[in-house]
Amino acid sequence: MKALVYTAPVTLEYREEPDPVPAAGEALVRIDAVGICGSDMHAWHGHDPRRVPPLILGHEAAGEVVSGSGIGRRVTMNPLIICGRCVYCLTGRSNLCENRTMIGMTRPGAYAQFVSIPEHCLVDLPADMNPSDAALTEPTATAWHAVDLAERACRRSLAECDALVIGGGAVGLLTALVLRARGIRTLVLAETNPLRRATAQDERIHCFDPTEAAPEERLADVVFDCVGSARTRQLAIHAARPGGVVVHIGLQDSSGELDVRKITLSELSFLGVYTYTTADLRASADALYRGVLGDLKWIERRPLDEGPAAFQDLDAGRSAAAKIVLLPQ
Repeated sequence: MKALVYTAPVTLEYREEPDPVPAAGEALVRIDAVGICGSDMHAWHGHDPRRVPPLILGHEAAGEVVSGSGIGRRVTMNPLIICGRCVYCLTGRSNLCENRTMIGMTRPGAYAQFVSIPEHCLVDLPADMNPSDAALTEPTATAWHAVDLAERACRRSLAECDALVIGGGAVGLLTALVLRARGIRTLVLAETNPLRRATAQDERIHCFDPTEAAPEERLADVVFDCVGSARTRQLAIHAARPGGVVVHIGLQDSSGELDVRKITLSELSFLGVYTYTTADLRASADALYRGVLGDLKWIERRPLDEGPAAFQDLDAGRSAAAKIVLLPQ
């Protein structure tokens, strides 16, 4: 099969790789569309010790089952492979599974024509769902999970809350779209890239450049940091109202200090968010299919063999797309 292989920092090779051989209980899925995630970019830079080259990256995928149970099923997938036995799996928090592995990290991923994955990871899709839209299920589920956790932590309904989303990449834009679909009172998005601000504004989301205009103190009841850098954490805490909620989704770096005095004196809730559950994936696929989050015209599609250039364009900020989806076929 043809695959896009991470071979060294800032290096991807489009080349022939052996076809995956599914183990017992696994399905072979032909990949129709696969998204470029920020974590893939992080690995491409050589900043993720969990992703060791040579490795086929990619985990935001949709395709068709070609061997295993249910041949012909249109599916997306939960890239987290869980044990189903630990205390987290048994109490509905499978995203925190003590024994989890992941395609595109500990085993070959979906930047390829085929991927093998346990059948319990498969999530069925409507037969007529656009594969590129379906490839957004995974990042949408991250946003969906984050908004769910924030809603539980807030003392009021989202319809009574003001929100700030930091970061206009796929997770940031999707978080804003999920919030709007849930009835958030007011919504503002902070993004430094003017191309991405324009994309968000096309979705009728109010944006600003945080390098030029900081929000007023006590701006938001709930703040979503979809970047996860020292600078954005500082912005998130600064922008939260007393009693507010800061939701930390991004994983750009772990450096810097938290303003624990502000957190303490303002009684802020600081929530870490990691991925999603299968229930989040199913709800997200349904919302995407029904158009709850809009027409998704901001997706950019490229052939898989143009993956190296896509990574370079994203790194240089040359793409207005919040999500580039690669098409292996």
